[in-house]
Amino acid sequence: MANIDIRRVTKSYGKDEVIHGVDLTVNNGEFVVILGPSGCGKSTLLRMIAGLEDISGGEISIAGTVVNDLEPRQRGCAMVFQNYALYPHMTVAENIGYALKVAGMKKPERLDKVRAVAKSVGLEEFMDRKPGQLSGGQRQRVAMARAIIREPKVFLFDEPLSNLDAKLRVQMRHEIRRIHNRIKATSVFVTHDQHEGMTLADRMVIMNKGTIDQVGTPEEVYNRPATVYVAGFIGSPAMNFLSGQISAEQGAILLADDSRIEISGAQARTHVGALVQLGLRPEDMTLCAPGAGHLTGTFDFYEELGSAGLYHLMIEDVPFTVLSSAKPRFQHGDPVGVLADLSKLHVFRAQDGVRIDMDASVTRQMEPAE
Repeated sequence: MANIDIRRVTKSYGKDEVIHGVDLTVNNGEFVVILGPSGCGKSTLLRMIAGLEDISGGEISIAGTVVNDLEPRQRGCAMVFQNYALYPHMTVAENIGYALKVAGMKKPERLDKVRAVAKSVGLEEFMDRKPGQLSGGQRQRVAMARAIIREPKVFLFDEPLSNLDAKLRVQMRHEIRRIHNRIKATSVFVTHDQHEGMTLADRMVIMNKGTIDQVGTPEEVYNRPATVYVAGFIGSPAMNFLSGQISAEQGAILLADDSRIEISGAQARTHVGALVQLGLRPEDMTLCAPGAGHLTGTFDFYEELGSAGLYHLMIEDVPFTVLSSAKPRFQHGDPVGVLADLSKLHVFRAQDGVRIDMDASVTRQMEPAE
């Protein structure tokens, strides 16, 4: 078993703490993606698992063994880096088999293993080439093959696809997932790209300034974001947000443009007077005539996306987008109605951005804007 258990782990550089008491368990054979923007601490956390960074506090264990004081080579991990980290003077075959050579494996057995692993990642034709003669995707395959041949308990990926073009990133995502499914090692993958997270992960870990905001399946994180931060980070196009306040007297969430969302009296009393952020995804709304929907905005500009169009509006001086496959046409400045699917409304406390669960069964309607 190769579970990874992270308990109250901190990391400081001098007086600056960059990882703040993180707790996380990665189950045996699971593919976990740690996702977040630059500077959120995701690569630092990965490097602490690998042993490339010392931890300042807490405990990390792999397969039941505390590894805080173990050298990287003693942890049973193989790491794939963003910059490939290949030996430029060695051939593909030599790069793949180097760890086995250092371990003292006899040459015939080593070459057999190298050929088998190279075939599994489609490198049979390139065995005699050096890294400088390969494309970015081929070099990344060499880096992966070099990790696979060690038969590690844990695979660690530090933004391995960042240097590839968009089409090749998609191909390599598929390749990484196929390899994971075949070898069934525990995998932790760090990225800032939400598409990589959504498509690769069994579970996603969303990091925010050295803490974890949410852990869940891609579906859970997308459909029930735990914070405004997660809601705004996950989803493309990004979620829209409007400010409001809960009124117990009116049994509704009141918006700045005098629109309102009616909620149950019990919910209104529970959160009476609370300032909130309402989140609506662009794909959860449709466009309609002004006054016929839940909101009315002013058309700004349009983006053609092929199967749908992205409409940029202004609602009470707040930028707002709606994704529509119907592709109606508007002129700049035209008033446009917006009809929302209120079963997919997200509500967050304004003061700390934490989700407030509003039962969809008691969310009745939003009164149309005048």
